[in-house]
Amino acid sequence: MLRASFVHAHAAAPDWQEALTDCVGQLRTRIAAQHAAPGAFTLGWCYFSDYFAPAAEAILEALQQNLPGVAWVGTAGLGVLASGVEYIDEPALVLMAAPLPAESFRLFSGRQPLATVSSDFVAHTALVHGEGSTPDIQDLLHELSERTTTGYLFGGLSSARNRTLHLADGVLTGGLSGVLFDSSVHLISRVTQGCQPIGPQRAVTGSEGNYVITLDGRPALDCVMQDLGIDDDLLAEELSDALSATLVGISSGNEDVPLHAGKFGADTLVRHLVGVDLQNRVLAVGDQVDAGSQLAFCKRHPEAARRDLLRIATEIRDELESGASGELAGALYVSCSGRGGPHFGARHAELRVVRDVLGDVPLVGFFAGGEVARDHLYGYTGVLTVFTTGT
Repeated sequence: MLRASFVHAHAAAPDWQEALTDCVGQLRTRIAAQHAAPGAFTLGWCYFSDYFAPAAEAILEALQQNLPGVAWVGTAGLGVLASGVEYIDEPALVLMAAPLPAESFRLFSGRQPLATVSSDFVAHTALVHGEGSTPDIQDLLHELSERTTTGYLFGGLSSARNRTLHLADGVLTGGLSGVLFDSSVHLISRVTQGCQPIGPQRAVTGSEGNYVITLDGRPALDCVMQDLGIDDDLLAEELSDALSATLVGISSGNEDVPLHAGKFGADTLVRHLVGVDLQNRVLAVGDQVDAGSQLAFCKRHPEAARRDLLRIATEIRDELESGASGELAGALYVSCSGRGGPHFGARHAELRVVRDVLGDVPLVGFFAGGEVARDHLYGYTGVLTVFTTGT
């Protein structure tokens, strides 16, 4: 059971020290307003745009000095966000602090290994930050998922252009880091898709690594040309242009069934088409594709993305209003760096969808180079997670 609500702060400024001073002041004011006991706030999130990435060590040191007793996690991204607000491609910083019992969570990283099976701490869920350049990152996510009782991970990868990094009471490069939560920390989490199918779900009947050879028993290239309405006599350069905006949605058999026609299910992984073999009619995809899985060609669709974000936020609100999960205490939102206001039609539009449904709750997050939910690494999605008081 939480002892108080989360508190958050956000600021944009050319200098990181100015932004940090502003945010720390906001946090202190909001903590004081709750009349919380000294040391009640134990876990903090710090996300900053990549303009501030070179100063990561100084930022973390200043946080530890100004707010002692708080364990800090976070990362750098192309943009950061707070309740109803987004900062994309500008120097900005967001903070959030939570009054969790110290025994209810553990930080982990390459410097702080995961607890052993015999440990008295049992991980229930995990917040994850990391870097996309890490070898076998999908395998690492799967292994981490297996170390929790629910298998549920949430978070994202750094999207910084100059210095990808993540924080876990230290500045880290490579690998994964984050927070393990025990079963006393209650949360609700949903994935929102940002793409819409432009053709039917097709069975992968022939594949090798990331090469899709046949779909529904037909050459893969023939299938995408049919679904896109592309003429057979199109020149190679024209075909490349036609396919450049096409993505693929991959799901495992019948495990990820869409709730509605013309939409993807939550477990669908969207990947790029990265190449075409005209002679053999084969497609290359930016991930391994297994025979027996399902594949649908798709494109990014702003209105479909807005509707799906509205849907998941409403689902979370309805669950909260049912009384089954307690009250909302704070929230995290990790969105793909290819989304944000411009994709939704106006600055702040994506975050305002969430705020309009959930209210002006403490919420922070960042625009990621890959979004994590369950044991999957997604693209073009948003992962909305709310922490609740439990029941």
